[in-house]
Amino acid sequence: MTRGALNNLVVAYDIADPLRLQRVHHHLCKWGIPLQYSLFYCQLDMRDRRRLEALLRGLIDERADDVRVYGIKSLNDIEFIGRKPLPAGVTITSGHDSL
Repeated sequence: MTRGALNNLVVAYDIADPLRLQRVHHHLCKWGIPLQYSLFYCQLDMRDRRRLEALLRGLIDERADDVRVYGIKSLNDIEFIGRKPLPAGVTITSGHDSL
């Protein structure tokens, strides 16, 4: 089975309960790369994006927690100031873009 086009995504979250926070972080580590503790880069096709969003809805309390999934057209649109999120020599590529 072939995958659809991959989308560059940033997932950010603010979780009120420490146990839910650990669960969200643990699951997101399986889907993407942590840029900061509550900020992940993911490269997913639409089917996997919907699966991730459904998983996150099941993990959080929508009355108290905040999860945001931002689409990024190009990795070149991201500017890092200060310490870089990835170790030296590690890059993520998507078509002609790299992070």
